[in-house]
Amino acid sequence: MVKNRNVGVVIILSLITCGLYNIYWMYAITEEISYLIDDRSFRGGKVILFSLITCGIYTFFWYYTVGSKLMIAQRNHNKMVKDNSIIYLILAIFGLGIISNAIIQSDMNNFAQ
Repeated sequence: MVKNRNVGVVIILSLITCGLYNIYWMYAITEEISYLIDDRSFRGGKVILFSLITCGIYTFFWYYTVGSKLMIAQRNHNKMVKDNSIIYLILAIFGLGIISNAIIQSDMNNFAQ
């Protein structure tokens, strides 16, 4: 089940909590995408664990993977297919991951409708 979240609230909570909400959000988004594409290997706990072990380097891989898996979910649910994986990755590399989060949440909200 995909939860509709306000993009502005996601950004504000991530900033106010110094990134703690962002960790929860990454977990939740990963679980929702896993549900959408029925992929039990793509799990939120694994993402958080690998991100902590690699001191955040895995997060760059996660942004790219989320873009790819969102494209699969869009195709499976007859939505307009957009491959934003490179955009998510480039924004994250340049320290603009919060913008990637906003775009990802916006794309996920299309599934909640």
